[in-house]
Amino acid sequence: MLTIDVRMIKQSGIGTYIVNLLPYVLESIAFAPITLLGRGEELSQFSWIRRSNINIIEFDDPIYSIQEQVGLSRKIPKQTKLLWSPHYNIPLLYSGKLLVTVHDVFHLAMKEYVGGLHKRMYAKLMFNALRQKASHIICVSDFTKNQFIHYAGSAKSPITTIHNGVNSSWFRPADSHEQSETPYLLYVGNVKPHKNLGNLLTAFSKVMNQIPHNLVIVGRREGFITGDQAIVNQSEALGNRIQFTGYISDEELKSYFSHASAFVFPSVYEGFGLPPLEAMACGCPVLVSNRASLPEVCGEAAQYFDPVDPGDIAEKIMMVVNDHSLRNRLVQAGLDQSQKFDWAISRDKTMEKIRSLLIQ
Repeated sequence: MLTIDVRMIKQSGIGTYIVNLLPYVLESIAFAPITLLGRGEELSQFSWIRRSNINIIEFDDPIYSIQEQVGLSRKIPKQTKLLWSPHYNIPLLYSGKLLVTVHDVFHLAMKEYVGGLHKRMYAKLMFNALRQKASHIICVSDFTKNQFIHYAGSAKSPITTIHNGVNSSWFRPADSHEQSETPYLLYVGNVKPHKNLGNLLTAFSKVMNQIPHNLVIVGRREGFITGDQAIVNQSEALGNRIQFTGYISDEELKSYFSHASAFVFPSVYEGFGLPPLEAMACGCPVLVSNRASLPEVCGEAAQYFDPVDPGDIAEKIMMVVNDHSLRNRLVQAGLDQSQKFDWAISRDKTMEKIRSLLIQ
């Protein structure tokens, strides 16, 4: 029996990973029993869940909690031959074969951004257990693999890099919806400190009187208010040149990407960084931080900047806005680069690891 922890299926990054891999895994193991640990109400929304060999065990204990560990020890079926955990919050009391996907080691590598000693200690405990207990570890980038080895230590079992992919829907033209005639730069993300929105706002304040563009921030303004009041104060100081979209669907986001003069991604830490690739697939010029996994993922298809230097961010924004040939080059290079990251490749490689572990 294959058992998969899918509690995070609705979360943005890991949820995207699960949604793009799980249907293929379920289809590839069509006759063997599969157990999914998660919330039945959430899972019922997906038609590919409805297979006779799939059993859903209701499990909604919060991640990173003692309840989670107790719950996992009780919920994982005794017949489980392989447990696949798509995040590092593995069951400490489980002793069977274990496949784990590691998306980043943020809690170990970026201590200055992690509030609370208890969070850092929990992450250290989990990563140490993971490198001892996992039968195989999948990392979503070479950057994450190297960070894992550096901060957690060498694992007893193999570590394989399997890149994430870009869903094919991002390459299809967006359904047009009403867009402002004012040109705009686009930011997509949340207000977590490592996303570095503050330096982007500072950079925009340096150039806003030289260009007609607004800065459009995809996300709910209320979320930014509760996340960081300093960011709210910064954005309010720039008046109506900063626009919040509120919650939007993927189809609407695709349209925003398609009409933006550029997508700006100033994050200082990403285990993979999917938004720049999605922007590229939509034909949007991309400016990104030169840190973490982003050079590995974006290759030569992005304009890079130093994310802790607002002056450099501002300079690169002006370059892309004012240089038509540079924008055209970034658009074409972006389309080529994003096509290298195919979920089908990720699915095949992941399924190869699952099959190998099931037959051992």
